[in-house]
Amino acid sequence: MVNKLMDKAILDELRTITKNKVNWVTAIDDVAAKLGEQYSADVKAKALWLLGEMGLQYPLSVQPYIEQIAGYLKDGNPKLRERSVNALGRIGRTNKDLILPYFDTMMNMRSDTAEAVRLAFVWACENIATGAPELFCNTLDLFYELISDKGERVRIEAPEMFRVMGKRLPHSVEPYLEKLEWFAQHDPHPVVRIHSSGAIRITKKALEESKHAADE
Repeated sequence: MVNKLMDKAILDELRTITKNKVNWVTAIDDVAAKLGEQYSADVKAKALWLLGEMGLQYPLSVQPYIEQIAGYLKDGNPKLRERSVNALGRIGRTNKDLILPYFDTMMNMRSDTAEAVRLAFVWACENIATGAPELFCNTLDLFYELISDKGERVRIEAPEMFRVMGKRLPHSVEPYLEKLEWFAQHDPHPVVRIHSSGAIRITKKALEESKHAADE
C-alpha cells in the first residue's frame, strides 16, 4: 500500500511537470532521476515518455540521459521498451546525431514480440525521418514487410512511413509504388488502404515537383 501511495505521488509530480512546459529545461534532471532501479515500471514509463517530449524541445539538455533511455530497449517489460523507442524517436526528430549510437538497436525493435513496441518503432522512425530521411533510404523493405504485420495497429501505421519518405525523398519510395497500389486497392482494412493511397499520392506529387524543378 505504501509503494502504491508513493507511486501515485510521483506520478502526480510527473504529470504536473508535464503540464508546466515553461520549466521543462530545469526539470529534466529530476525526471531522469525517476529512471532509477528503485522506481516502479509505471514511474519509469512515465519518465521515459516525458524525457522524449523534453528531448524534442531541448535535445542537448537530455543528451546525458540518452544512453540510459536507450538501455530500456532491452528491458523485459514491453511498456518500457515501447517508451524507450518512442523517446528516441522524439529526440531524434530534433537531433538525429544524438540517437545514432543506438540506431541499429532501435531498428531491431521492428521484430519485437509486443505489438505496442513494433508500433512505437514505426512512429519513432517517422519522427526521425521527418528531419533525416536519408537514414532510411535503404531500410524501406522493413516497413513494407510491416504492412503485413500480425498486429492491426502496426499494419495501419506502416504505410505512413512511405508518406513521410515520399514527401522528402520520393525517389526512395518510387520502387514501392506498385506494391503500395496493391495494398491501396486490396487490403481488407480500410485505413491501410487509405494510408497506402495517401503515401502513393504524396510520393507521386513530390516526384512530379522534382521533375519540374529539374526541367527548369
